[in-house]
Amino acid sequence: MQSMQNPVPKATAARIPAYLRYLKGEAAKGVGCVSSAAIARDMGLSAVGVRKDLSLVSSRPGRPRLGFEVRQLISDLEKFLGYDHWTDAVVIGAGGLGRAMLAYDGFENYGIHVVCAFDVAPEKVGSFGGKPVYPLDRLPQIAARNAVKVAVLAVPRSAAQAACDAAVSAGIRAILNFAPVYLTVPEGVKVRYEDLAVALAQLCGE
Repeated sequence: MQSMQNPVPKATAARIPAYLRYLKGEAAKGVGCVSSAAIARDMGLSAVGVRKDLSLVSSRPGRPRLGFEVRQLISDLEKFLGYDHWTDAVVIGAGGLGRAMLAYDGFENYGIHVVCAFDVAPEKVGSFGGKPVYPLDRLPQIAARNAVKVAVLAVPRSAAQAACDAAVSAGIRAILNFAPVYLTVPEGVKVRYEDLAVALAQLCGE
């Protein structure tokens, strides 16, 4: 994430990806300008809060009666998030979840290019979604060649630590872990945990 002239509160920064997703949808519909009131209405937020958020990250203020230029605001938000610089990522685990990530093209909208996947099972090696699936022992070579910065772990709980160790050994320093287990990593390696079961339970309980 890029620093701005004024400090951006964490709560605002957390909302920026949602704003970006909304604006890209509007751009796809041919919308040229959008007001903070319209954004607030469509996203279920307060207009005052939206204006405050966007004023912290936009390079141009909204124009009276017209609002923000959608394309310019998209560019500003992408720069704030660092999406204007491509990041290569790999998936470790070519089962159901891993293959879904290979086939999903939405990552490209956020400056993330999923290069390939890896798996220890020979029958899963090949390709899926137009992207290659390699044996896990080729991870160091391919990570170095593509300067891969991120690995997504889509493996069972029992395989997560070994997959994490392989990623770290290959020089990867950011890991998104979908396995329901906490990982041991050396200092300097960032790990984010995503538990789909917990997310679903929380949704059902709301």
